[in-house]
Amino acid sequence: MANEVIKKDGSREPFDAEKIRNSIRAACQEAGLEEGRKNEVVEQVAKVAIELADSKEEIATSEIKEKILSELDNVEPSVSAAWRKYEETKGETPETSETPETSETPKTSEGSTDV
Repeated sequence: MANEVIKKDGSREPFDAEKIRNSIRAACQEAGLEEGRKNEVVEQVAKVAIELADSKEEIATSEIKEKILSELDNVEPSVSAAWRKYEETKGETPETSETPETSETPKTSEGSTDV
């Protein structure tokens, strides 16, 4: 399992699977999914991203993000569209930083969560 996540700026932090779930949850919220469907999408997509991380010692946030978006495109395109729209409005391409409350996260009415 990945012990470290390499962020866009080159810094490293410990891998935290819950932060992946929080990122996906925020995008689901932005897309307006109902609670039951949101939970299904979070668990299904997080599982794929975590399995990817399990196969490595360290992983870049960009690699995690690509995997999440690819899976969301298949599972719930409205959520991947919400994620990408957030990136566009920010004027840059954020990466999953594995931290639930950083500037790289879509903001929801419930607060901010990393995507």
